[in-house]
Amino acid sequence: MSYSRKPLVGIIMGSSSDSRIMKGSAEILDQFKVRHEDQIVSAHRTPTRLSEYAEHAEKMGFKVIIAGAGGAAHLPGMIASHTLIPVIGVPILVYNDKEEKKTGNSKFSAFGGLDSLLSISEMPTGSPVVTVGVNKSGNAGIYATKILANEFPELKRKLKTHKTLQHESVLKESEELKKQGLSKFVKKKFK
Repeated sequence: MSYSRKPLVGIIMGSSSDSRIMKGSAEILDQFKVRHEDQIVSAHRTPTRLSEYAEHAEKMGFKVIIAGAGGAAHLPGMIASHTLIPVIGVPILVYNDKEEKKTGNSKFSAFGGLDSLLSISEMPTGSPVVTVGVNKSGNAGIYATKILANEFPELKRKLKTHKTLQHESVLKESEELKKQGLSKFVKKKFK
């Protein structure tokens, strides 16, 4: 079995508006050439589909499910209750696209994503869901890759290279900052 031939990660989200955040997971998995299958599954609007998806994920042999949801954020916990596959929850800051189309103003959650974060991270004892930060789906992609790396040594090597490149990038930026001074560095970096 190869991580690049058949999907080993399922990415699900409660709504199409979540796709803008959840694409971060897909981009990371694509970077590492990890196949994934992406779907919209609403815990509240399609509860039957949710249980069918859990069966589908097990039948397909998924190793990890990344589930993104905003507001009450029941999707990660509900999918975890239907399967033994590890679930990584991505709390999403809710914004209302429909409001923006009508008035030109986007409307954000009154809780700034904290509602979703707490909903996912505070699962009852015995029903864990790993949780990343609000809108941090890229971290969910990295975490899923780390889980798969336990089975695929090539992925482990790729992750080590990724970490080395991150390290070198920080050192390079630090040298630039030292040479230019803070004011010039900021002007050049963030213009």
